[in-house]
Amino acid sequence: MNQEQLAHVLRAAAKIAGDPRILVIGSQAVLGTFDDQDLPLEATRSVEADIVFLDDPDASKADEVDGAIGEESEFHRTYGYYGQGVTLSTAVLPEGWQDRVVRFPREDAAPSRASCLEIYDIAAAKLVAGREKDFEYVTALVVAHLLNVDVLRQRCELIPAPAGVRTRVLKWIDRVRT
Repeated sequence: MNQEQLAHVLRAAAKIAGDPRILVIGSQAVLGTFDDQDLPLEATRSVEADIVFLDDPDASKADEVDGAIGEESEFHRTYGYYGQGVTLSTAVLPEGWQDRVVRFPREDAAPSRASCLEIYDIAAAKLVAGREKDFEYVTALVVAHLLNVDVLRQRCELIPAPAGVRTRVLKWIDRVRT
């Protein structure tokens, strides 16, 4: 996915839900900080944008978006990418993440007023999820010098997860560092 495609998803999602306040939490949140041309392939290969409505206590807006522009929708079949409506509970985020979100930089995302997770918060959430694709994503950002391993380690120490999960994540970071 690129920034133009994410802007399209955000525009559509805001119109569908009638709510412009959106947070991008998945891997494509990196497009709030970096232009897709400055990112490694592993960081932009996903065709899915995970989006949260900040005022959606019953997840009805997320469900509306899934039905209209989600996976296997007409939108997905037409454009080759889609928006996945999710809730904040989908990701385990480091403490203080709310203070670090970045505004999505493209005006053509209107009427959405979208924000994206900051890159270290994205990486921490990916490492907690612990899937192979998540490790590949974070590794690619480290290799491209877009993530500083020491800062990533500090951020991962803020993860509100069981000690075993935090230990697994920190050990992985220490292996990457060496």
